[in-house]
Amino acid sequence: MKKIFSLLIVLVSAIAFAQKPIFTSAKIKSATVYSNSAELLQSASVTLPSGTSEIVIKNVADYVNENTIQIGAPANVTVLSVQFTRNFISEYEIDESNPMIKRVRDSIAIIEKEMGKIANEKVSYAKTIDLLDKNQNVAGQNSGLNVTELMKLVDYYRAKRNELSNLVDVLYEKENKLKDKLSKLNSKLELNTQKQEKTSQGKLVLQVMTDAASSVNLDINYLTNNASWSPFYDLRADNINSPINLMYKAKVVQNTGIDWKKVKLTLSSGNPNQNNTAPILQAWFLRFGYPRTYGYTNDDTKMNEVVVTAYGIKKDSAPQSSISNYTTINENQLNISFDIDIPYDILSNGKAHSVALKDLKLPATYKYYAVPKAEKEAFLLAEISEYSKFNLLPGEANIIFEGMYVGKTMINPNQTSDTLNLSMGRDKKIAIKREKIADKSGTKFLSGYKEQTFTYDITIKNNKKEAIEMLLKDQYPISTDKEITIELLDNGKAKVNPETGILTWDVKLGAGETKKYRISYKIKYPKDKFIDNL
Repeated sequence: MKKIFSLLIVLVSAIAFAQKPIFTSAKIKSATVYSNSAELLQSASVTLPSGTSEIVIKNVADYVNENTIQIGAPANVTVLSVQFTRNFISEYEIDESNPMIKRVRDSIAIIEKEMGKIANEKVSYAKTIDLLDKNQNVAGQNSGLNVTELMKLVDYYRAKRNELSNLVDVLYEKENKLKDKLSKLNSKLELNTQKQEKTSQGKLVLQVMTDAASSVNLDINYLTNNASWSPFYDLRADNINSPINLMYKAKVVQNTGIDWKKVKLTLSSGNPNQNNTAPILQAWFLRFGYPRTYGYTNDDTKMNEVVVTAYGIKKDSAPQSSISNYTTINENQLNISFDIDIPYDILSNGKAHSVALKDLKLPATYKYYAVPKAEKEAFLLAEISEYSKFNLLPGEANIIFEGMYVGKTMINPNQTSDTLNLSMGRDKKIAIKREKIADKSGTKFLSGYKEQTFTYDITIKNNKKEAIEMLLKDQYPISTDKEITIELLDNGKAKVNPETGILTWDVKLGAGETKKYRISYKIKYPKDKFIDNL
């Protein structure tokens, strides 16, 4: 009977101990950042008793995709269940403040206790003084006292009253000194609390089972959506005869609730949240409906214009050439990833953190490009062949040419052409003019038709000290109505694309040289109709 009772006590004690949560904090080891999420790898150490235990792992992200949580545990530990929560409250949760903060809090508690004692003494002395004051007229009420006894009573009252008042003054002085110390300790506590790493509200609650008590390390892996990255570039070129120095960079943003301190970063172009179900085509049945009406847009002047915002701010032109030694690019079947060996600190503040990835030298052929109908300035283009081997991603680029910051451009490697054109900005030393020739243009009326002739001269002057090559483009309109006929009268010896109406010249200009090109076309259409985009 005694053995059974002892066994019951042991079982009850074991159950009670197993029900007490064991708290630990997770430390972040690495982060794989995608375009709209991040995969975090964390670790935690915990000492487990034998049997079943509940572990509360603190310092995980505020928002976690629960379907992606993976727990790596030793072979002797079985993970029974995993739950993510932001509202775990337990009477067993302990304060894990650092030792410095604990000492300050202990000192504050001691001072507050002393101040409580002083407050009690002040009340006691105040009550005694009040009692003496209420009985100071005892002589007038008791006529049995003679003069000698009355003088003794007055002397006693005066001495006692002064003694108590002096004691109260001493207490006030002590209280003021304690208040000063308390104020300094509170300031010190606030300062040390601010120095602590940011802690999150997210927690993982694990139910585990083990046969023997031991200290174990747990690996924690999950996806969180509050992180992202995007590529951007610095393009630097000294002149039109030098290659382009391209600094491959990334803007990393995270607001997961935990600061990433000295983590190994991997940036991936993949998207783990996208739908991975392959599409299936269904039968396409046509049906009658009502015509749709769209707003009109004049697209004739949209000729792939290269837009560059210029600021003219001087910038340092020295590239970071050593960063390439610390970044490994892995080209997978479906995405590209950048493994960075340098540990980074990425704070959870929603701000963009710049991360350098690669420093590349791109062999480039430079050519000028102009569309005077849309822009009266020439743009310098750098042509990059075989650009796919550089693993570029779509992104914004800063342009630094001849040591000057000249503006921004976009890099879009997702195209089908063999050559990637990078805009290096506008060149003010190339003068371009497109003017209508009045005596070669005009309108005629022929019976029921109107006939209009347009003639333009395009003049280009190279004000540079060296020869240049330029790709010059213009256009004439194309008809989609059989009542509108268009005739190209003069193409200015350009290459003509009759399907698009684009005219192209490969222009070579020596230093200080000027060239002129003329184009002319005629449009015929019914005179009672109006062409609104002519």
